[in-house]
Amino acid sequence: MKSAGVFQHEAAVSKSIPERYRHLRTFAFGDSPDLADELLDLVIKGVKTATCSTEDEPNTSTPGERWVVLDGRGEPRCVIESIEVTYRRYNEVEADFAYDEGEGDRSLAHWRDAHRNYFGRLGRFSEDMMLMCERFRLVEVFGDPLPSAE
Repeated sequence: MKSAGVFQHEAAVSKSIPERYRHLRTFAFGDSPDLADELLDLVIKGVKTATCSTEDEPNTSTPGERWVVLDGRGEPRCVIESIEVTYRRYNEVEADFAYDEGEGDRSLAHWRDAHRNYFGRLGRFSEDMMLMCERFRLVEVFGDPLPSAE
């Protein structure tokens, strides 16, 4: 669930990004500060290694592209690198991709529920909607760990 820049604050953010990453695009996961922090925590823990978005969002990736991931306050927290980008319909997403997204119990049923709700909130959901499905690796984590999301 790659957000199309809901939490971006470019000018302030660029000062807290290490110089070597300032040329990268930034984004936050999800559609709220709480969801951004929850999903970011999964990335930093190594649980979440995949995400998806609608095919027409501005945050589409190509393999090898790196991104600075923001937390729910718009602060840069880590860098990820896209390693695989495929396009498939919502109803064609497979269990291994759902597992790699790392959310909930990591099942396909949970993935479908969570993403039906997410894309529904955005007014974009349909069973046959096309998604950009991206696998990524964590490159570097910045600063202190996130506060516990408990």
